[in-house]
Amino acid sequence: MADDKKKRGAQDRALIALSESYEVAYWSKKFKVTPAKLKAAVKKVGHSAKKVEAHFKEQRHMAADRARIAISEPYEVRYWSKKFKVTPARLKAAVAEVGHSSKKVAAHFAAKKKTAKKKKTAKKAAKRKKS
Repeated sequence: MADDKKKRGAQDRALIALSESYEVAYWSKKFKVTPAKLKAAVKKVGHSAKKVEAHFKEQRHMAADRARIAISEPYEVRYWSKKFKVTPARLKAAVAEVGHSSKKVAAHFAAKKKTAKKKKTAKKAAKRKKS
């Protein structure tokens, strides 16, 4: 339960209680956001401090340099995997193959998609000729 004053364990520390002004001030300062942005984030992802922190990291990523894919950051892997509609393993393999540039990785996936489409049409054409 968020902010049960009798319980001071890890469970209470892991939750953000928006009903307490001192908690709003603490978490706003910790995440370097305004109280309004903190409240909006809690409304969107829930009261878990970890989820709110991940939300703000992702928001900062969106505002940061988009030209480079940092595979070492899990939130970046999630972001770019979702953006390119690929698995994290395929994203990591593409970065290893063409480098960290988001433009090069996008071109890589586009080329792969085009090649797969050509193979598929070639297979269909071969089946039609056999019939």
